[in-house]
Amino acid sequence: MLEDVLTVILAGGVGSRLAPLTKDRAKPAVPFGGKYRIIDFTLANCIHSDLRRILVLTQYKSHSLQKHLRDGWSIFNPGLGEYITPVPPQMRMGDNWYSGTADAIYQNLYLLERSEAKWVVVLSGDHIYRMDYAAMVKYHQQHDAAVTIAGMEVSLEEARSFGVMGIDEKSQILHFEEKPESPECLPGHPNMALASMGIYVFSMELLLDVLKSDHNDKDSCHDFGKDIIPDLIRKHPVYAYPFGGNSGRVEQDKYWRDVGTMDAYYDANMDLLEAVPPLNLYQEDWPIWTHQAQFPPARTVPGYSGNEGIFINSIVAGGTVIAGGSVQHSILFPHVFIDDEVIVEDSILFEGVKVGSGAKLSRCIVDKNVEIPAGETIGFDEQKDRERFTISDRGIAVVPKGYQFS
Repeated sequence: MLEDVLTVILAGGVGSRLAPLTKDRAKPAVPFGGKYRIIDFTLANCIHSDLRRILVLTQYKSHSLQKHLRDGWSIFNPGLGEYITPVPPQMRMGDNWYSGTADAIYQNLYLLERSEAKWVVVLSGDHIYRMDYAAMVKYHQQHDAAVTIAGMEVSLEEARSFGVMGIDEKSQILHFEEKPESPECLPGHPNMALASMGIYVFSMELLLDVLKSDHNDKDSCHDFGKDIIPDLIRKHPVYAYPFGGNSGRVEQDKYWRDVGTMDAYYDANMDLLEAVPPLNLYQEDWPIWTHQAQFPPARTVPGYSGNEGIFINSIVAGGTVIAGGSVQHSILFPHVFIDDEVIVEDSILFEGVKVGSGAKLSRCIVDKNVEIPAGETIGFDEQKDRERFTISDRGIAVVPKGYQFS
């Protein structure tokens, strides 16, 4: 265990662009990939990186997230100084909720101070990727950096959606700009820029100082990317850590996705169905842990028509029964039932969904415990779907949790 390191995971985001999937749950608690929650990837990275003192700062509709942490991540021994502790807003520093990434940590300064850690790793709980943070902490220490920021190479077009870092030949960050109109290119790579991943390693003493100073700045948004990082670059040595390098134990797939929009979330799920998925979930010594209920194995059975239940190029979780229906290029979470002569294609069905005989689903996401009537169609008539459901920019129909068909 990296005993001198405290990890803080920011997990309080509203995730409004993922509505209705975030109607009753925080964004980090949104299901992903047939069995996981989004936050599982960050937490699994921590475990494999030997970071075992973890604070999860929650806020928005946190019950589902806290239940998941209890059921799936109560794996540490507090007697050995290990913990994953959810921390809701406690208003210890005033009467406000968290109002920015930096403010969320500021309101929990007492937890940082009493940890006696020398370094702090600050992470987001709502991205999909695999990364060895221990290698980044080592890089931070070797460079005697005040702050180290993980960066990935993106095209100049993509860079407009990120914080972009300008670096010298030694990877020291010279300047930082949030969502620039004209991103600065990487030295020697005119078509690429270095984007911040929102992953930081701070020296504890410095972090405490800057959080207190930022809190007293009435013009600040109390955000790391907008306020704290640009100011630190002017005063201290701040370095960029290259994501996807050869350091660390994780096999490098260089995959990182912000699943903050419905289309990005859908695409990241569909990435898992590629012949060789760009995100490697199959590295034997780097599993992604999660909570798994005790469902029986998935199975296919003939329907009453005599059709065989089949699934092609799909992820099918435990407890699922395909009874004469057909599932293609789709992801089924646990305890889904597909009745006879059903066709499901290019879709994501959450836990407990039941699809009645003869129904047809295409390019849709169906949240938990929805019963789709026999003969229903979703994904074939956008106007009809738009009158009932949320439709993404690219036409993905999203059926909310517990939706009742008339």
